[in-house]
Order: sequence, then C-alpha cells, then structure tokens
Amino acid sequence: MRSDELTQNLLPDDTRPPVPRYIAFLRAVNVGGRTVKMDRLRELLAAMGLDDVETFIASGNVIFNSASKAPRALEQRIEGQLRQALGYEVATFIRSAPELAAVAAYRPFGASEVVPVGHALSVGFLKSAPSEDARQKLLGLRTATDDFDAHGREVYWACRTRISESAISGALLERALGAAMTMRNVTTVRKLAAKYAAR
Repeated sequence: MRSDELTQNLLPDDTRPPVPRYIAFLRAVNVGGRTVKMDRLRELLAAMGLDDVETFIASGNVIFNSASKAPRALEQRIEGQLRQALGYEVATFIRSAPELAAVAAYRPFGASEVVPVGHALSVGFLKSAPSEDARQKLLGLRTATDDFDAHGREVYWACRTRISESAISGALLERALGAAMTMRNVTTVRKLAAKYAAR
C-alpha cells in the first residue's frame, strides 16, 4: 500500500477528502450493430478497480468514483480494458462532475437559446480543446440550419432541422476538427449533470 493510501485510510471517515466522481462518455456504444449490455459494461469497469460504477441510458455514459487525479490515464485504461474485452476500439472521453456541471450550464448560442421541438442541440466531447485552425474549420461548416460553437474541450451543434435531414454529420465534424469525438443530446448532458454533479 502506498503511503498516501495508508494515511488516507487512517483518517476518520468525515475528514477524508472526497473521492472524485467522473463521467465517461464512450464513443460508438450500441450503434452500428455493436451491442453492449449495460450490466456487462459496469462489470468491465468495476473489474478495473473503479468504484460505484453506474450507467445512464444505454448510449455509453458511465459514472464512477476513482481516487485517480489523472483523467487522461483513466481514459487510456478504460480504452485498453474495452479493447481487450470487446475486440474493438471504444474511444473514451472523461469529465469530472464539476466539469460536466460547467458544460451543462454553458449557453453556446446566448441566454435566449431555444431549440424548437423536433430539432437538436448536441454536445461533442473531445480529448482536448481544438486548435484555432480546427475551430475556424468548424465554424466554416455553418449553414442556415446548422450552427456551431467550440468552448473548452466541447463542441456545440444546434441543428434547426432533424439531424437525419442535415447535410452535416458527426464524421464531417470530426474531419473538420481533425480529432475523434462523441456526441450527446444536451438534454442527456443536463440530466447527467443534475443527477451527479452535486454528489
């Protein structure tokens, strides 16, 4: 046992620092014919030593506790575990609970942001913030129906029609950004933040 772990174990429960809570967004889970049951996903991450593993809807959102202060290393560990268990790459994008709260609170298109029923506002999670060149390429994809914003390690896409009817696709966005990304509807992001960010 490391000395820091020993010290932490000797502290009274009410004086121990809280264990960080993370949310992992997994790319391409339960799409394209690749099906992973959520109980199997929880088992795989719990086997890595992650604590209190939960999933939120069946689209690859995993919530867990970890004493690790290195989210990038956690991403790599999860990717390795899933590659070995599932036989294919599952890009993983981790945010801490406070980071997710900030993502949910951000209003990319102004305080009066309104997305009509049947339309979509999506959040794309990246490994790192896009370069200025990549950001300009993203903004160059704007159309009468599609608008974009990049803030931190997230990309925001307002589609004022059904996404299936848009000329823009996730693959096109990734090419413009030069990086892998996974997208979630903003409603999912805000529900996750409301449920977990305050813990």
